[in-house]
Amino acid sequence: MTLVQEVPPVPPVPQAPTLPGSEVAVTGSLEGWDAVLLLLGAATLLVLVLWPLIRAVARRIEAGAAVAEARSELEGLRERVRLLEESQPRLGELEERLDFAERLLAQQREPDRLQR
Repeated sequence: MTLVQEVPPVPPVPQAPTLPGSEVAVTGSLEGWDAVLLLLGAATLLVLVLWPLIRAVARRIEAGAAVAEARSELEGLRERVRLLEESQPRLGELEERLDFAERLLAQQREPDRLQR
């Protein structure tokens, strides 16, 4: 007695019926307008996907340049403030001298007014 049973053969898969006029020719290569349309579609899809990324990178580059420009302007302003702060004592001294000169001139003119 054998334990192996014979398997009946598998029947072949029937072909699907085709409607008249619905035959589609499938080839392995693209020719003519098919290749052009495929390339245009791929390029459009690529642009739609990459465009926001390109804009974001461009904004980041511009922001970096703006930051560098702002830093250099800030350094220039700090230098101007430093120079102004250094000139404050000198300006105070000039004010004192001007007040003194005005008092001297006023003293010289007042005796002339009193004598008249």
